[in-house]
Amino acid sequence: MNWTLEVVIVPVSDVDRAKDFYSNKLGFHVDHDVRPSEGMRICQLTPPGSGCSIVIGEGAVPKMEPGYLEGLQLVVPDLRRAHAELVARGVDVTDIQVLPGPTNPDADPLDNSGFIFFDDPDGNSWSVQQISSRA
Repeated sequence: MNWTLEVVIVPVSDVDRAKDFYSNKLGFHVDHDVRPSEGMRICQLTPPGSGCSIVIGEGAVPKMEPGYLEGLQLVVPDLRRAHAELVARGVDVTDIQVLPGPTNPDADPLDNSGFIFFDDPDGNSWSVQQISSRA
């Protein structure tokens, strides 16, 4: 049996501001943005190529303080390109950092060990790791 993680709730203080950040700055696809009733809004966004989406909203999502989440992680095959795209989109992202980890002398030195970090407008923290191939 496969168990897939499909949705992560991200607590935000302003749905429109967060939607703009995730869709326009990070390039996430807006799957839907619905208001099923007064005071309720559900906005689902998916990173390009991902099988897991995030949900932001009001009135229907668990009560968590905005900025509560730490350590959300995206994986890309080319960290240099991802860094350049985020910088070009105006995301305040760290320089590429190489952390200790498994290395392959024949692979790009950023594989498995290369990371960049950024926060969304509410302070939810994200990392991006380079993994160009999986064992």
